[in-house]
Amino acid sequence: MTDALLDLHVHTTYSDGDMAPDEMVAEALRMGLAGIAITDHDEIGGIEVARAAAPPGFEIVPGVELSTSDGKSDLHILGYYIDTTNDNLLRYLKLFREARLQRGIEMVERLRKMGIKIEVEAVLEIAGGGAVGRPHIAAALLRNGCVESVEEAFRNYIGFDSPAYVPKYQLKPSDAFKLIAEAGGIGAMAHPGTSRRDDLIADFIAGGMRALEVYHPKHTESDIRRYERLALKLGLVATGGSDTHGRRDGILSLGACTVPLSTLADLKAARDY
Repeated sequence: MTDALLDLHVHTTYSDGDMAPDEMVAEALRMGLAGIAITDHDEIGGIEVARAAAPPGFEIVPGVELSTSDGKSDLHILGYYIDTTNDNLLRYLKLFREARLQRGIEMVERLRKMGIKIEVEAVLEIAGGGAVGRPHIAAALLRNGCVESVEEAFRNYIGFDSPAYVPKYQLKPSDAFKLIAEAGGIGAMAHPGTSRRDDLIADFIAGGMRALEVYHPKHTESDIRRYERLALKLGLVATGGSDTHGRRDGILSLGACTVPLSTLADLKAARDY
């Protein structure tokens, strides 16, 4: 099964995706994928749901995507093969979810003061019990007819430096890598081509990073070649995935970027090193 493929960056309704974990598993099976990594934002509740839906031989990689920042740069850190019962991880994720909720409430309050028609209850309904994020607020604005697209919501209201923007909980990348390592996982810098902070990679490796997301829909061919060379040079596992959040405009991006099944052995070897 040398040509078996995996999507190692998948979001579900447990964060800001619009498909449940079991639905993602069903779609991945239909596409012929060998497995997926559930990497919801600051949330791991969807992992067990996906595992329950997966048949024998289909790999569910337990993961998470942690939101961090360095200066004005938002940086996302992926954790693979985390222990979902780790007390410290669970404690921090609870803190992150509470901070996300409070941030969402504050942004809604700012929008209301601007005369924008939006209710916290609508945002929570869209979030469906998952970790609250800006995409949920954008969806509420779109539903109410306040904007014509999610992109417009971010550009005019809730994007960085926009009038209703509220800074997120400030977790340092070094703390994220430490948290992942303490939970027995492997840390990776997500979609480095979007943040353009290659200057931080050496520090991340010193802090415990063992993988790099090379293959991502927002990476150009030039980005991919550059990060392939960088991963090889630095001894990092080259990972990749679609970063799918479900169906956007009726199109499911699951499987848009994949890696070979052998990547799992590389991740496990890095974890056990």
